[in-house]
Amino acid sequence: MKTKILTVLLLLCFTNISSAEEYLTFYLGGQSNMDGYGYVNELPEHLLAEQNVMIFHGNGVFDNKPNGGLGKWSKLKPGHGTGFKSDGKTNRYSTRFGAELSFAATIAKLFPNKKIALIKYSVGGTGLHLKTGYGNWSPDFREGDGNNQYDFALNTIKNAFATADINGDGETDTLIPAGIIWMQGEADAHDSDASANAYLYNLTRLMGLLRAALRDDDIPVVIGKITDSELGEEDIMPYIKRVHLAQQLFVEQDICASYMTQTENYQYGKKDAWHYLSSGYLKMGEDFAQAYAKLQSNCNSIKQR
Repeated sequence: MKTKILTVLLLLCFTNISSAEEYLTFYLGGQSNMDGYGYVNELPEHLLAEQNVMIFHGNGVFDNKPNGGLGKWSKLKPGHGTGFKSDGKTNRYSTRFGAELSFAATIAKLFPNKKIALIKYSVGGTGLHLKTGYGNWSPDFREGDGNNQYDFALNTIKNAFATADINGDGETDTLIPAGIIWMQGEADAHDSDASANAYLYNLTRLMGLLRAALRDDDIPVVIGKITDSELGEEDIMPYIKRVHLAQQLFVEQDICASYMTQTENYQYGKKDAWHYLSSGYLKMGEDFAQAYAKLQSNCNSIKQR
């Protein structure tokens, strides 16, 4: 009898171990072109369906506003673009999408034997420098309640990792931080020479802090190159060359970072000088995924030397 009981307990133990799942986990952050302004009704058919990828999309708010970083794990589907909201219990999907859909689909193909999870927090019009844009990511922010984009990103990461069972199958899951995908800089290139001049310092500092939040100082970081539509007579990003140089220098000084520059080929709408067409966001996700796969391989080989 004792032998039978022991056998049952061992079977239960091994069943629990085998059903627990590990997820390669990517943080997607930045401003509006990470939010995503693609139209769901322009998606190709293969991206309209729910993907076998989990996502925690933190509620995006401006500085000192409540509920920043609230969210809940769900399977990835269209509607995680600008206008998405969450109160931590219910996700309210928008009619827009960002790079997350094609990024997840491409990463899943590149790593076919891995489960994939995304953590997303981004807010349009936000800069890295204090008092830049509609909100900032500076760790030194102290105005009002002292809560800004950096704090809300940390809230998002904390809330995402606080859920033990992200797919709801009754078993504890393990999130393995795998990469940071960053699309931001337009606000700093638009606002002032001070914000542009400080971009290298601010970017280096923020990526270090996000790596620390994900508990991996060498986690690969892919930086998306910002581009200027130059629609109309006004140059909307007069300091863009300084930000470009800062992004390039950051990547050159970090063996586990890369610069995704294919954004230069994305098209803008006829009346929107800031955001890409739907086709651009589809390409962005694919390009980020390909850049990550190459970086991850190179980064691992360098660290093993």
